[in-house]
Amino acid sequence: MKQKVILLVEDNPSDIGLTQRALAKSHIANEMIVVEDGQEALDYLFGGGKYTGRDLNELPALILLDLKLPRVGGLDVLRQIRADERTSRLPVVILTTSQEEPDIAQGYDLRANSYVRKPVDFTKFVEAIQHLGLYWLVMNEPPPPKVR
Repeated sequence: MKQKVILLVEDNPSDIGLTQRALAKSHIANEMIVVEDGQEALDYLFGGGKYTGRDLNELPALILLDLKLPRVGGLDVLRQIRADERTSRLPVVILTTSQEEPDIAQGYDLRANSYVRKPVDFTKFVEAIQHLGLYWLVMNEPPPPKVR
């Protein structure tokens, strides 16, 4: 059985490092692919740019998606994920500092699976990541892939 991959879409190097440390501290050893802007996330998922030729049947088990991203914003990334039948069922957790009600509403309107605000406190962040990992990578039964 292949290991479940996490796709982290985050442009802040500090938050990338924080997420990596939180996963390690939570004993979540899944491979994590890090992309630093929305366009790179779309390239990874759909085989564009530097990911041309990537096996598109190997999709992440979980996407952790920031909203405030360069080139293509997180909500636009989510919109494109949901619009494509190959990726429409992927679990997407918005992981952001935004507390803006329109961001929360639009995230759920675009069928985000969850909206988690990044805690500033490292201990609380580790706890949040631990719960996310346990639920989405261990307990959750992923949907079957759509027949192409």
